Amino acid sequence: MKLNKDYWEGRYADAHLGWDIGTVSTPLKEYIDQLKNKELKILVPGAGNGYEVIYLHKCGFQNVYVIDIASQPLEQIKLALPATQHSHLIHGDFFDLELKDFDLILEQTFFCALQPELRKNYVQKMVQLLKPGGRLAGLLFDFPLTDKGPPFGGNAEEYRALFHPFFKIKVLERANNSIAPRKGKELFFIFEK
Repeated sequence: MKLNKDYWEGRYADAHLGWDIGTVSTPLKEYIDQLKNKELKILVPGAGNGYEVIYLHKCGFQNVYVIDIASQPLEQIKLALPATQHSHLIHGDFFDLELKDFDLILEQTFFCALQPELRKNYVQKMVQLLKPGGRLAGLLFDFPLTDKGPPFGGNAEEYRALFHPFFKIKVLERANNSIAPRKGKELFFIFEK
């Protein structure tokens, strides 16, 4: 199965959105709540219906970018945030994104939705996108790696080995505030370039 643009557009068309929890996830909400600098340049890749993006805007963050391979999530964000700069909503492949110098990239189900053979490419792309000292933060699934995804799993040991050569591991621990269906299956992390 090829997880390409057609695949993801089809998931939205069929409303087959198992990752969509209907709101900003609690671990990311609490992380966003403690961010003081509203000028941060933030990227949310594969934002889904954009709950984190919408929450960031409600909290006063205006320099927020989204990239998604499917068009439907970007349309949802436009409806929810009509005043947002449409140039910040990018319809395209994450791996083709040419912007850089992000202060923060928020990860919410995107990494584990990619085919596992793309994980090294993901890490390299994050290194390219973040400015020195920039942070990649969010959630990674913590269940055995499977070929029956998405989502595809993984564990802290695998993630540490993948990211550690390029990032300082500030936090990588079981999320203690996951929603009930994901309790015990999410790791909260902060990696610094």
